[in-house]
Amino acid sequence: MEWLTAPFEVAFVQRALWAGILVSAICALAGTWVVLRGMAFLGDAMSHGLLPGVAVAALLGGNLLVGAVVSAAVMTAGVSALGRTPRLSQDTGIGLLFVGMLSLGVIIVSRSQSFAVDLTGFLFGDVLAVRESDLVLLGAALLLALVVAALGHRAFLALAFDDRKAETLGLRPRLAHAVLLGLLALAIVASFHIVGTLLVLGLLIAPPAAALPWAGSVRGVMVLAAVLGGAATFGGLLLSWHLGTAAGATVSALAVSLFFLSHLASGVRHRRRARRDGPPARAAAFTANTPTPRPNET
Repeated sequence: MEWLTAPFEVAFVQRALWAGILVSAICALAGTWVVLRGMAFLGDAMSHGLLPGVAVAALLGGNLLVGAVVSAAVMTAGVSALGRTPRLSQDTGIGLLFVGMLSLGVIIVSRSQSFAVDLTGFLFGDVLAVRESDLVLLGAALLLALVVAALGHRAFLALAFDDRKAETLGLRPRLAHAVLLGLLALAIVASFHIVGTLLVLGLLIAPPAAALPWAGSVRGVMVLAAVLGGAATFGGLLLSWHLGTAAGATVSALAVSLFFLSHLASGVRHRRRARRDGPPARAAAFTANTPTPRPNET
């Protein structure tokens, strides 16, 4: 029992655990829509697009979080603008922004001779260095994410299943898409200094994807994803403490492992159900595990 509790008797590990739980909840709110809409590439591009703002803030001695927010705003505005260009596919626009922002960040970094440590923290995070002030900011970010997710739920749901339905219902899909990008940017900015931009997708995508086969609604996916993200945080910190591995990377790796275990278990469940119920169930086993929206969610 002491093996489980000993690491969390240390103050900085306790703060890391709370930070991971808060980040997991924020990422669950945004990551569910990323998974449902197939926006993983966008999430990756936006996370790496933070580099210029963070680099400028570090070189000027400013707040890295402010720099990340500025870069996230630029990426969000750029993706929204390029999405309205009829002759340019969305993936092409996102890819160009991705490369452009990352190149700009590397150029800025190359102007400094002492940026190696800061760049490592940006890429991989430092969950064990979380301060109490960081927990306050994460709590505020979670409240904001909850408000945005609650107010935009109906529009986000329509966008996830049918853009034309959103237009028919008068939900202003372009505005809803822009707000969804803002929610994604909020999750990435809140997470990058905890697990880093290279690992943020682990908490943003893996828990919602792992929850997808087991939840019957979008809200259910969000709740289960937050629980799985919290479990990955606890397990990752525990393993990191005893094995001497990087904490943020261990948390992200465990989150991805939970995804594979979830889908392996889901496949076993479908095969058992197919054998028990006969041919009709075998046909049903090939259908996607997308949650069916409840009447009050449409």
